Amino acid sequence: MAINAKSTVYCVLGDPVAHSRSPVMHNAAFAAAGINDAYVAFRVKDIAGAVGGIRALGIGGASITIPHKVSAMAHLDEVDEEARRIGAVNTVVNRDGRLVGHNTDWQGAIRALLEKTVVRGRTVLVIGAGGAARAVAYGVAREGGRLLIADLTVAGAKPLARDFGGDALAVAEAGSCEWDVLINTSPVGMAPDSDVSPVPREWFRPGGVVMDIVYNPLKTRLLKEAAECGCETIDGLAMFVYQGAAQFEAWTGRPAPVEVMRQAVLVALQTDEE
Repeated sequence: MAINAKSTVYCVLGDPVAHSRSPVMHNAAFAAAGINDAYVAFRVKDIAGAVGGIRALGIGGASITIPHKVSAMAHLDEVDEEARRIGAVNTVVNRDGRLVGHNTDWQGAIRALLEKTVVRGRTVLVIGAGGAARAVAYGVAREGGRLLIADLTVAGAKPLARDFGGDALAVAEAGSCEWDVLINTSPVGMAPDSDVSPVPREWFRPGGVVMDIVYNPLKTRLLKEAAECGCETIDGLAMFVYQGAAQFEAWTGRPAPVEVMRQAVLVALQTDEE
């Protein structure tokens, strides 16, 4: 489809944002659906000014990523109940100038998890306590999992653990915990710093399930080491695509072409590795 004066622009707001594959994914989805809209990436430090720009420019909607998922909420006209409960937004829909915040991260995370494992009744160790961690914790609690929240300090983990009925601990002491599922929600291991892991390989044991929400690179050091130790692994692509599909549907009111979106991101990631 040709981009023209009738096209609506969508965007991702974050810092950093050059690594994002959201433009590839959403532009492929628009093309597959026959929608002549466009999606671009903006590196943003001033989130209040950027949200004002959505209104001023008539941008149809936005993805919100690190580090603005929490701070963006204060500048929106409305935040839906799920996002308010989570305490973070990753999606903004412009409804005739009224900006409404949503959170599709939790949907993406749970859909990715349930493809590979059961959550109900299992102990889930979440690494990190930021906006993405809040979405994951919300989804796990909603599905009946038992939460362990590990941050750099116990104090950093306590608010999230309190809000979703989990236990708080420091990452340094989390290695001694019994867990069934481990989920990294931190940016540790994201390109270009892909040779680091948020936890040591000694934590892994056969039969565990390890998920990383980082999708670039697709096989993070965390996942490589977990697989070598006999764990089932879930890469960040599934969550990324599923949360993006929910965004697409919120913006357009149409079913998302999920497989088209997945393949577009895969091709982009493979090109990066060449």
